[in-house]
Amino acid sequence: MEKGTPLSTTRIYLIGLPGSGKSTLGKELAANLNILFVDLDAEIEKETGKKIAAIFKDHGEFFFRQRESEHLRKWASSTEAFVMATGGGTPAYFDNMELINGSGKSIFLDVPASEIVRRIRSTELSERPLLDHRHQDELKDQIELMRSRRINFYRQAHTVLLGEGITLEKITEQLNF
Repeated sequence: MEKGTPLSTTRIYLIGLPGSGKSTLGKELAANLNILFVDLDAEIEKETGKKIAAIFKDHGEFFFRQRESEHLRKWASSTEAFVMATGGGTPAYFDNMELINGSGKSIFLDVPASEIVRRIRSTELSERPLLDHRHQDELKDQIELMRSRRINFYRQAHTVLLGEGITLEKITEQLNF
């Protein structure tokens, strides 16, 4: 397949912990494939008119997870070709991982906790509600705890890419494009 050729029914879901590169690599991959990029968190923010942190604060995590699952279902049943950056917890709630695997190709970006901490330290933690209010020294422990709770879902992905240096080339190689 040539760069920029649209894939009429392609749905690629990038899953992994916060800071694993889902959004960054997702944008690159979508541009490379000439298909739509969808950031699931941004879709929820657009619908509610609130940032994710405000949704968690005002309505709680369960409300957020319901909205997340609804948006995931909408996209999974659409006729659009897309690359989606899911939220870090998306695969671990409801039947989301089954839906992801049944409607497209899932790729788990398995980045070490130490690298995720390095990346996250340069972002605004207040925008990450499950990591906000953590002392910098607690971030690695929190990331490892999240990973331990979600790993059984993440490992159900069609493809697992491991390491600090996951690139667009590594992803497209796995997709056989």
